[in-house]
Amino acid sequence: MALAQVSLFPYWLIIPPFLLPSSFKSRLPSVPMSNSTIVTEFLFEGFSSFGWQHRLIFFIVFLTLYLLTLSGNVIIVTIIRLDRHLHTPMYFFLSMLSISETCYTVAIIPRMLSGLLSPHQSIVIQGCATQLFFYLTFGINNCFLLTAMGYDRYVAICNPLRYSVIMGKRSCVYLASGSLGIGLSMAIIQVTSVFGLPFCDAFVISHFFCDVRPLLKLACAGTTANEIINFVVSVCVLVLPMGLVFISYVLIISTILKIASAEGRKKAFATCASHLTVVIIHYGCASIIYLKPKSQSSLEQDRLISVTYTVITPLLNPVVYSLRNKEVKDALRRAIGRKPLTP
Repeated sequence: MALAQVSLFPYWLIIPPFLLPSSFKSRLPSVPMSNSTIVTEFLFEGFSSFGWQHRLIFFIVFLTLYLLTLSGNVIIVTIIRLDRHLHTPMYFFLSMLSISETCYTVAIIPRMLSGLLSPHQSIVIQGCATQLFFYLTFGINNCFLLTAMGYDRYVAICNPLRYSVIMGKRSCVYLASGSLGIGLSMAIIQVTSVFGLPFCDAFVISHFFCDVRPLLKLACAGTTANEIINFVVSVCVLVLPMGLVFISYVLIISTILKIASAEGRKKAFATCASHLTVVIIHYGCASIIYLKPKSQSSLEQDRLISVTYTVITPLLNPVVYSLRNKEVKDALRRAIGRKPLTP
C-alpha cells in the first residue's frame, strides 16, 4: 500500500486560534516511519456485527426515539416561551437543557442512523474532530445545567424568602452561560489532546460515533498523558457536579422533613422528583463509561451503554418533565385550549 499523504488536522476549523496554547506546534505529531500509513479518515464499526434485519429494527426504534426527542424538546421550549406561568428560573434552565439536548443528539444520532442502513461508513479526521467537539460541548453543558437546576431547587426550598433575589434573571443567565463556557473549554482541551496524536494504520473506530476512548485505542503513540487528561476532565464534569447535586439534595431533604404538614412535604418532593430522576440516569450512565478504570473498559460494553445516554436519556427530559410535572401539563392543556387561562 502506498504511503498516504500527511494531512494534519486543521484545528482552526472549530477552535479559534487565540485559544490554542503557545506550545501547540511542538505537540503536533511527527511523521511516522515510512512503513506506516497516515490515517486521514476513519471507519465506524457501529452495529455492523448485527444482521440486516436487526439493524433495520434498530433503525426504526432509534429513529422513533430521535423524532420523539426532537418534537418533545421543541414543544417544551415553545410552551415555556409562550406560557407566562412558566417564566421562572426552573423552567428557564429546563428550556436551556432542552436546547442543549437537541444539539447533543443532532451531533450524534443522524450519522448513527445512516450507519445502521449502510455499515462501515467513513468520516474524515476533520469531521471526526468536529463531531467530538460538539458532542463534548453539549454533553458537558448538560451536566452543569443539571447542577444549576439542583441549585435552583435548593434555593427554592431551603431559602424561599430570598429566592427571587438569589435566582434573578442575571444569575440565571450567568449560570447558563457558565455551563456552556465550561463545556466549550473542556471540549477544546479534549479535542486538542486527542487529535494531537498521530493515527497510522489502524482506522476502524469500535463505536458508532467519535468518542475519546475509542480514538485513543487507534493512536500509534503513547496515550498515558491523554488518559490522564481524559480522567481529570471526567472527574471535573461528573464527580464535581454530582457532588454539588448530592449536597443540594441532602440539604433539600433535611429541610423538607422539617415541614409540618404531609401535604407540604409531598408538594416539595414533587418539585424535585423530575430533576432527580433525570440526574440519576444521566450521571449514572456517563460515570460507568468515563470513570471506570481502563483495565475494566470494554468498548463493546461502552457502546451499548452509549446507546442509553445518546438515544434514551435525551428523551427522558421531555417525557419526565411533561408527564411528572403538573405545571407543564397545565401549560400544555392551556395551549390546546382544554383548560381556561388563570390570572
